[in-house]
Amino acid sequence: MAAVMPEVFFLPAALGQRLCVYFRARKQPRGRVLFVHAFGDEMNKSRRMVSLQARSLADAGYAVLLIDLLGCGDSSGDFGDATWTAWLDDVVLASDWLRRETDAPLWLWGMRAGALLAVEAALRLDEDCRFLFWQPAASGRLVLQQFLRFKAAGELADGRAAAVMTDLRHRLGAGEPVDIAGYTLTPQLAHGLERAQLEPPPRARRVEWIEVSARTGGQLTPTAVKAIEAWRHAGCAARGQVVSGPAFWQTVDIEDAPSLLDATLGAMGAREAVLP
Repeated sequence: MAAVMPEVFFLPAALGQRLCVYFRARKQPRGRVLFVHAFGDEMNKSRRMVSLQARSLADAGYAVLLIDLLGCGDSSGDFGDATWTAWLDDVVLASDWLRRETDAPLWLWGMRAGALLAVEAALRLDEDCRFLFWQPAASGRLVLQQFLRFKAAGELADGRAAAVMTDLRHRLGAGEPVDIAGYTLTPQLAHGLERAQLEPPPRARRVEWIEVSARTGGQLTPTAVKAIEAWRHAGCAARGQVVSGPAFWQTVDIEDAPSLLDATLGAMGAREAVLP
């Protein structure tokens, strides 16, 4: 059977246009999936895995849309043009386009910080949402802190790392953009990311939370266990699992995690759990 060939196009937006890649469902769609990518270089590192998964989901009957957010990849603008609000607008824009293609149940698939963006964007969508999380970041504050550390890492040798971190936060607080690892980070994007939390929106129906561990038989992190329990208490059918594989979103070389692809297909194809 021939592989699903994606359709590549530019989606007009308020500011320029967004590159989109659409994997049309091989059969009558059982769901529509919108992917929200990771932050910074993690987006680039994970492109291959995301494409492999999108193809397999399309083969399984899901309509899958990938979008490069403002200032990312081949979309309009530079990273320094991005704001958290503009990225939320992009997710809603992409969701609206996908809904015109099919009214099958909506899945928001978030990778790392993309999971934070997905749950906040869901507040703007007038429909039930199902979520697929790949190695989700539970807190935007931690994502921002890790990103700022790229700048401080160069100062570790002479003990100036703490001073660099303080200076970066002071400049962002004063409304000044900062340059980190080849990216210009605006205060608007930093502030939006910092306050983001992976909390269930009111119309969340289901979440499949998948983490990757280099160790065979790894366990969910305590943060994940606590977050999943919170989603359940909010009335959402929530499940978590750990698969074996490399941290492909941050490895030096591009790597694959086949067990993650298989686990995702299994989670998406499973019958919805009965709410506790």
